[in-house]
Amino acid sequence: MTCKEEIPSVEMSHLDHLWFQISGTFCNLTCHHCFISCSPQNDTFGHLTLQNVKDRLEESVALGVKEYYFTGGEPFLHREMVPILVETLRYGPATVLTNGTIFKDEWLGTLSEAEIESSYSLEFRVSIDGFSPETNDPVRGKGTFQRALKGIVQLVEYGFLPIITAVRNWPDDQEQEVVAAFVDRLKQSGYSRPRIKILPTLYLGAETNRSHTYHPTERVTSGMLSDYDQTQLVCEHSRIVTDRGVHVCPILIESPDSLLGQSFQQATTPYQLRHGACYTCYQYGSICSNPSSAK
Repeated sequence: MTCKEEIPSVEMSHLDHLWFQISGTFCNLTCHHCFISCSPQNDTFGHLTLQNVKDRLEESVALGVKEYYFTGGEPFLHREMVPILVETLRYGPATVLTNGTIFKDEWLGTLSEAEIESSYSLEFRVSIDGFSPETNDPVRGKGTFQRALKGIVQLVEYGFLPIITAVRNWPDDQEQEVVAAFVDRLKQSGYSRPRIKILPTLYLGAETNRSHTYHPTERVTSGMLSDYDQTQLVCEHSRIVTDRGVHVCPILIESPDSLLGQSFQQATTPYQLRHGACYTCYQYGSICSNPSSAK
């Protein structure tokens, strides 16, 4: 793109999905492809409190929010993560994005009971980026495959059917083979009905050191949005709350222009798709969200 006028904007039609950057950028792992470079040392974004979440949940009712998502960092490093999820299940379906390596039986027991008592579902999305230690651990850290696999088995034992998410780091022509191997490994581990979500690589954060950043030509243009279903874009129906305010989407929180304001009302403004990550969303659709998880 050569001029500002060519940068298209997307209007938020309604607030369907509300995200929380619950544990900021604090994580027990240091993954080489993390698009916001989360790690045990990264405190760029801070934790939200249980009261923060309660206030936003209450606000969300009048806005018609249908689903709630929790990400980080690693959400289960947050001391109040379990009561936060229990509280959220009073309002709607909840999904928590986790690396699955630090679960406690006490937590999962409480959450299993809370979901049974709720009218809404609780989803877990567990990140693994290979079907073996040899393919996963170079990306996520030594020993993380076995630890995450143990977490998945724990979830299954408590009645959950976690969504296993993997960033595509293999050639396209190997997709079928890789996914089949993934399914087989999960079944062998005791997960008889595995659910897998393959994600595209986002060339942000730590990934830029591992591979490259976006090329200037990898941008959304006005012409590309002609006859395009904009509901496929996260920014059309979602917003994310951090300790700084309300941002446009989970992927871009580190970009200064992603912070739209302190209130949901301020965050309804149209957003210009000026980033390379917007191009990835354009190509693949709502990569952050699940299918509807309401019971």
